[in-house]
Amino acid sequence: MHDQAEALRLKMMKSQRQVARSIAVVSGKGGVGKSNFTANFSCGLVAKGQKVLIVDMDIGMGNIHILFGATPTFHLKDYLSDKQQLKDIVTPIEDNLSFIAGGSGLENVVEWSGEMFDRLIEAFSILQMEYDVILFDMGAGATKSSIDLILAMDEIILIATPEPTSITDAYSMIKFISRQDANKSIHIVSNRVLKEQDGRDSVARLQLAMRKFLFIETSILGFLPDDIHVRNAVIAQVPFVKLYPNAKVSKRMLAITDTFLHSNKPSISIETSGFIDKIKGVFLKGRV
Repeated sequence: MHDQAEALRLKMMKSQRQVARSIAVVSGKGGVGKSNFTANFSCGLVAKGQKVLIVDMDIGMGNIHILFGATPTFHLKDYLSDKQQLKDIVTPIEDNLSFIAGGSGLENVVEWSGEMFDRLIEAFSILQMEYDVILFDMGAGATKSSIDLILAMDEIILIATPEPTSITDAYSMIKFISRQDANKSIHIVSNRVLKEQDGRDSVARLQLAMRKFLFIETSILGFLPDDIHVRNAVIAQVPFVKLYPNAKVSKRMLAITDTFLHSNKPSISIETSGFIDKIKGVFLKGRV
């Protein structure tokens, strides 16, 4: 009886163990600074005690490694094709921060072989136990495959600029997503803001439109100013929060990080996480 009780207790402890928050960082259009946000946001999370992994899903166009001044030896494709082990494709940046480069040739997930997909599931099952946050830097815009993958994530961070075209594209993307999952947790960040009030107004209008016409609630994480330090940091291939910690944009980024960490965090355990099952659904749906 004691052995049975102990086995049950261990099983319950395992099922309740917290797993990583899976977050898709998206934008309605390109050129809004999405990848730069991801790189600096990850540094902010690490500074707050989080262990973070970035997965570059902007296949063929990914530039996360450039922003860190790093050169990956292997890519996700090398692992999926069984050429390398999982540990070999995870490139460390600093303590508690690593990334996986996407590479090319993986554009359409439903065209992967069954063996490749099995390895993907195995990788994410392991990684979600090893990190606090996994950031998926998605390609700009919306395709059927990317939307399906975004829907598998626990949360979405939407990056937009105050420009009307960016706001319109961002709204259209969330409209498409909300039609398939109206309960998805969505956060908004306004980037490259010239005037503080413009940044506040743009995200407020976007939030209001989503509430009024899509009937969904979103949270505003904040805004980031258009700052010369950002451009200089990209040239130096060092995140601006590291290179210019006292710059206004760096302080804003850390404030965004604080807001995110203090937002209503879903309690995600092995038992309650739907991430792996949803990823499986993406693959199976494309093969029906």
